[in-house]
Amino acid sequence: MDNLPLSAVAVAGDSAAIAAADTQLPLDLRTPLRPDAFELDDEAKIEAISGHFREIMQILGLDLSDDSLAGTPRRVAKMYVQEWFRGLNPAYRPEVRLFENRYQYRQMLVERDITLFSCCEHHFVPIIGKAHVAYLPGEHVVGLSKLNRVVQYFARRPQVQERLTRQIAEELKQSLGTDDVAVLIEADHLCVMSRGVNDTSSSTLTAEYSGAFGQDAALRQEFLRLIGK
Repeated sequence: MDNLPLSAVAVAGDSAAIAAADTQLPLDLRTPLRPDAFELDDEAKIEAISGHFREIMQILGLDLSDDSLAGTPRRVAKMYVQEWFRGLNPAYRPEVRLFENRYQYRQMLVERDITLFSCCEHHFVPIIGKAHVAYLPGEHVVGLSKLNRVVQYFARRPQVQERLTRQIAEELKQSLGTDDVAVLIEADHLCVMSRGVNDTSSSTLTAEYSGAFGQDAALRQEFLRLIGK
């Protein structure tokens, strides 16, 4: 499922897929979506967004006959649908496969410095940073790349960092079958850096600890040490 091509039809008309959008998460963690969010396929969304973005550029006074600008509306539309916001589409939700923990590894497993690229839902400018995730294995372990894919799936949509952090943690808890999960995100927000206060030196850290990580201060400290905090 997580290897679907970018040209995949966006589950148009598939009521089961529509119902599957974030329904695995508690209501307060779901990304706000309209009931008709998936009635259009990806190509229809690209065409519609391209037309609207062309209007924005024209209102700004840009000359779209210039060869540097002529293709911009469609480039932006494809970027939104197929890249920046592909995590809105439940067809791209990663399938997290578990493997038997035959080696009986019981210590903390940490995947650190996962590249994170998201988009501020207030100003639609990038959020760029790193995610660090950890869990305590039980009878099963997960392929490491799936941890990265879960982070990317929830990051690739309009976001606030607080919700993103908890979405990743909740998805991992459900997928791994354990409450013993930790997630820490550190990110730069271009809505802070490029507008408003124009602060280029600050960054934002959010964390979610559950299960043993929430109960054991020493375990949390070990997690923070392993990710260099």
